[in-house]
Amino acid sequence: MFKLKNIEKKINNCTACQIHQFRNKTVPGEGNSTPDIMLIGEAPGKNEDLQGKPFIGAAGKILDQLLSSINLERNQVFITNLMKCRPPSNRDPLDIEISNCSNFLNEQINLLQPKMIVTLGRFSLSKFFPEKLIGRDRGKLFKWKNIFIYPVYHPAAALRNSNMKMKLEQDFLGIPKSLQKIKVNPNTIQNKYKENEQLSFL
Repeated sequence: MFKLKNIEKKINNCTACQIHQFRNKTVPGEGNSTPDIMLIGEAPGKNEDLQGKPFIGAAGKILDQLLSSINLERNQVFITNLMKCRPPSNRDPLDIEISNCSNFLNEQINLLQPKMIVTLGRFSLSKFFPEKLIGRDRGKLFKWKNIFIYPVYHPAAALRNSNMKMKLEQDFLGIPKSLQKIKVNPNTIQNKYKENEQLSFL
């Protein structure tokens, strides 16, 4: 927990991007310090920027419902974003901003060592697999280094399209199934599949 706080302090003091001038609070992330599952979104929104906590707006309510549907609570996972500051007017983050923030995210991943990362939306998926498409590759499991990546749509997509919520609910059901297989025999899985390769047991 102490090391996690150190990363948080560095995030709070970061001035690498111009957007630090417009933020109210940084949003480092929060949750379990020894999680099996880490969820990574895109960037803080207005509510998150005001309170310094991830996914507390309308999209956060949907995320809570999705977690509840697979018998998980926030304190059992770690939730963060690719970006630790809110881009002005909720615009898409720039490549240089993503690059700057990626250093902090890498530190968090290296420290927490989750068994599984659930990427929420296309931006966080692209951090690990730039060539993959969220619409095509959602709900599939991939290996990145020694961690398994499971892409799903961003919960905010469900606010704009009710069909997206159904897809999110379907994909979230695959999370505990995938995690169980990873936990039962991770060595067999890791030896059988090459890095970046889709795992076929889903």
